[in-house]
Amino acid sequence: MKATVRVMLKNGVLDPQGEAVRHALGAMGFDGVNGVRQGKIIELDLADGATEAEVKDMCEKLLANTVIESYAIEIA
Repeated sequence: MKATVRVMLKNGVLDPQGEAVRHALGAMGFDGVNGVRQGKIIELDLADGATEAEVKDMCEKLLANTVIESYAIEIA
């Protein structure tokens, strides 16, 4: 079983990496980019029988800093 976790900074949290990417795109001539938010994708290869609740627990304890980040889980 595979799980994909998408982690992003919460709205209102400054994203210096995203701002650096936005600035670099502007310097390269891509003037239509008004904002960039950068996050991470984590793919988990899980044993059969693993549950979404277990993945949520992983996110809460290690994969996401829930003070400043939100996450979304997709099980396939």
